[in-house]
Amino acid sequence: MYRMPYGFGPSAGPRQGPDGRPFDWTNTPRKRSVAVSYLTDAALLRNLLPPGFSLADEPVVTIELQYFTELEWLAGRGYNTLGVKFPVTYRGTVDEVTGLFLAVLWENLADPILTGRDELGFAKLYAEIPEPRVFQGREFHGAAWLGHRFIDIELDAIEEASLAPLSGPAAGGTLHYKYVPATGQWGEADIAYACHTPPGASQQRTIGAFHAKGRVTIHDTQWADMPTQFHIVRALAALPILEARGAVITETRGGKDLSDQRRLT
Repeated sequence: MYRMPYGFGPSAGPRQGPDGRPFDWTNTPRKRSVAVSYLTDAALLRNLLPPGFSLADEPVVTIELQYFTELEWLAGRGYNTLGVKFPVTYRGTVDEVTGLFLAVLWENLADPILTGRDELGFAKLYAEIPEPRVFQGREFHGAAWLGHRFIDIELDAIEEASLAPLSGPAAGGTLHYKYVPATGQWGEADIAYACHTPPGASQQRTIGAFHAKGRVTIHDTQWADMPTQFHIVRALAALPILEARGAVITETRGGKDLSDQRRLT
């Protein structure tokens, strides 16, 4: 598998090691996921949909932070992510899939951003995503861009729980829209199509699960605060929180390299 810069030969990454072989995902990564959900306005949420997509089920937004450690493809290092997703159905000329649409995914390391955008079609951006602050039974999570804090998430009333199997759109995997602009033909696309991450990872196992109350604050963000991303944060901030739907914390080991990602038509 090659990526830019091309002339140096095959590139190592999540789906290809330095010897060209896949990595063993049986026990890595170790992941802690924090997902906070809330009901919002359906009409405003539809504004974020690419062609071929429609809302499925209730207009519930889930903001999920994931803290990865012990990643084999990074020689034991890790990174953190913050994603925004909601239930959709994609209808193409051949495929029809219902799942969760990943509208944007911030990450705090360039390497998975590049591989995820180029190879998989994830809508990835860079942000500073520090480890959470934990104090007196509460957790404080968030993200910033060059010092501008654009989102804060607070959890409390954290209790150990048993997680029910995924159902509804959440059981259908994750949907994406891969878009690459055409060089020199500004406003046109070289690539524009939907992608699907099938659900599940046969080697992933849950080692801890908790329910909590969660509060999300998306801060006022102007052009000078985040010149290349302010429009994204402002669109998310415009989605009203009509009803809190709680928070879920999961701790897992193992996973997959997402080489089962597929293009939809």
